[in-house]
Amino acid sequence: MIMIKFTKLHGNGNDFILIDEYQDEIVRDKAEFAATYCDRRFGIGADGVLFLSKSDHANIRMQLFQPDQSEAEMCGNGIRCLARYAIDEGYITRDGSFTIKTLAGVLTVDTDGEWIKVDMGTPKWGGVHEINNYEVHSVNTGVPHAIIFTDNQDVAINEIAPKIRYAPVFPEGTNVNFVKVNSESEILIRTYERGVEAETLSCGTGAVASAYVARRLGLTGDQVVVRTAGGSLRISFTANGGAFMAGGAVRVYEGMVK
Repeated sequence: MIMIKFTKLHGNGNDFILIDEYQDEIVRDKAEFAATYCDRRFGIGADGVLFLSKSDHANIRMQLFQPDQSEAEMCGNGIRCLARYAIDEGYITRDGSFTIKTLAGVLTVDTDGEWIKVDMGTPKWGGVHEINNYEVHSVNTGVPHAIIFTDNQDVAINEIAPKIRYAPVFPEGTNVNFVKVNSESEILIRTYERGVEAETLSCGTGAVASAYVARRLGLTGDQVVVRTAGGSLRISFTANGGAFMAGGAVRVYEGMVK
């Protein structure tokens, strides 16, 4: 029986299992592995499984498989967790810039050893839609997001969000964010994640998407603190619309599974 080493990490409570395949591929059926071990009662428990490997196009490569066996294009909190692990293991330098290959492209990451800052590229605007009496703003920050502004964050998100997540206007599905603007420099968000099919404590790409739409509407400026249930992220925008996400990532524990 082959034993597989794993590392558990989280970014603002958005938690992941990481499998180190830097030297060799360990898990063949990654989708099935994610479905089995993301289970919080019968597995390790996580919002997804990160697979770290070498890349011909970047310093390292990230793959993310979710509990429903789908492979996500990108994940803001996940990429910071992968970066934290790679720094700890010496795969990349502790200070400076490096690149990570994802399904959403090659992303540049900067770190001072503590905070990790990711160049998220330029968000892609998708328009405004009327869905189930909600005004829904659509944007892609590596993965698709629906943004709904509300003054009341006490919403039944796990009941409302699936109706938007599966709306025909989103053929590949979408993540759903409920956003409250506190000031021109701070917003609150709650996110229902596609693939997890539930609310998570934090979503990095959702934080960028929410801040982008708020800025586009003139509700916030170029520097925004995004508050999530699991903690805060700092989102900033360049003059040409490029987005950066900065936050921490925590290594929790290690273990072995069969």
